Amino acid sequence: MSQHTLTGPVQPGRRPPPKNESGVFGWVHKNLFSSPLSILITALALWFLLMTAPWLIEWVWLKANFTAGSGTECRGSEGACWAFIREKYRLILFGTYPYDEQWRPLLAMVILVAIIICSAIRVFWNKWLLLIWLAGLGSVAILMWGGVLGLSPIDNSRWGGLPLTLILATFGIGLAFPLGVLLALGRRSNMPAIKALCVVYIEIIRGVPLISLLFMSSVMLPLFLPEGVTIDKLLRAQIAIILFTAAYIAETVRGGLQAIPKGQIEGAESLGLTYWQQMYKIVLPQALKIVIPPMVSIFIALFKDTSLVVVIGIYDLTLSAKAALADPLWRGFSVEAYLFISLIYFVFCFAMSRYAKNLEARLDTGYKR
Repeated sequence: MSQHTLTGPVQPGRRPPPKNESGVFGWVHKNLFSSPLSILITALALWFLLMTAPWLIEWVWLKANFTAGSGTECRGSEGACWAFIREKYRLILFGTYPYDEQWRPLLAMVILVAIIICSAIRVFWNKWLLLIWLAGLGSVAILMWGGVLGLSPIDNSRWGGLPLTLILATFGIGLAFPLGVLLALGRRSNMPAIKALCVVYIEIIRGVPLISLLFMSSVMLPLFLPEGVTIDKLLRAQIAIILFTAAYIAETVRGGLQAIPKGQIEGAESLGLTYWQQMYKIVLPQALKIVIPPMVSIFIALFKDTSLVVVIGIYDLTLSAKAALADPLWRGFSVEAYLFISLIYFVFCFAMSRYAKNLEARLDTGYKR
């Protein structure tokens, strides 16, 4: 008679799994103590935490100064000087935007974040989303520039801080994505001229760093414009970011297009669909689902790379923090300032990463041939 357990027959020569392979203890054993190397790494990590965590907690919280009225008073404390952030947070967040009008970039920032969140919610994925974006971006432009509805006009040379970073990143992603998709389709085109142009553009742009494009847009481009014709410095930087990002998006999308079996296109042709119908309804939806992880990595890199506009004198979040540190009364607190803006970058980048992971799971992007 064969042996049985509560869950079914026991196969000869096979024992039921030990209890410690499931639950919390099973996870700990599998992920932290599964091999000698894993045990060594876990021990080193625990040692590092024990050595640094107490000091870090004291510096960040227990011995930190939150109420100092000046940098001199704050330098006497053994911990972080968060009073510097309390004193300078408006300069860091809004740059040189007029102090009494800073409610406008704050509201513009809230609107930008709100329409981005709407775009991430599937219920808004319809024709109304375009109207939401048009209305939202129009409101942001009115708030930032002013000159209408009783708002005083503010030149964009006064813009800065987090709202400017969000504007550069939002327009960079929003305009670089469709351009990158078109470049990817052009690179796979059967028309030699279009394919050659796309290949040359992609390879040239990907072969130079973004900082060189920003320098060229700021210094070299005005030299080639006709006399009396000028392009705003912020607009030049935005165009450089868009063109740079589009080249990387094009190569990522091209990888997704190459992963689509040829039978998908042959099936679309048998249905009598045109080229653009094939791309829009069959090929691109599958290709874009495949490349969600690398695509989001490009978006995160773009959001962080907006800090490079500091080299051409645009007051993004990084340069605003540097301007706050230039105050003679509050010098010497660069660690606190850069930790503050690092936290801001982390929050936005982490949100994009988590949303991409959830979207990938929801769309089941694991592709099988």
